[in-house]
Amino acid sequence: MSASATTAPRGRRPIVPFLRLPDEGEPYLVGQRCKPCGAVYLGARRACSRCTAEGQFEEIPLSRKGTVWVWSIVHQSMPGVPVPYVVGVVDLPEGVSVRCNLIDVEPDPTKLRFGMPVEMTTGVSQQDRDGNDVIAFYFRPSRG
Repeated sequence: MSASATTAPRGRRPIVPFLRLPDEGEPYLVGQRCKPCGAVYLGARRACSRCTAEGQFEEIPLSRKGTVWVWSIVHQSMPGVPVPYVVGVVDLPEGVSVRCNLIDVEPDPTKLRFGMPVEMTTGVSQQDRDGNDVIAFYFRPSRG
């Protein structure tokens, strides 16, 4: 039997637990909505910080569009990470803020602005030790 016949195809896995990679359709982020009061959070929760309800959450898809609340240009990073690059906090319509890298925009203060409309995209960040693609999410200036 050849090596290629015994090698399983590479898979994909999200870099964070709140990123969904459906077989059909575009990847998206998920939030947790408190059933009693409607507060929305990014990531798993045990209790709601607004109404203190415990364990009463439902998973909801979050918008792929948002606005830049704050940004920074990174000039020093870990060895092997190309600089400069742009990081930011993006506010989503559901009331959730997401820390992320901003791509497809020059790391130049004259090209960035607070309140800039952005949209989510994904890409392969790295490969894990099993050879699976690790998929990360990014935001870029809205195209339409």
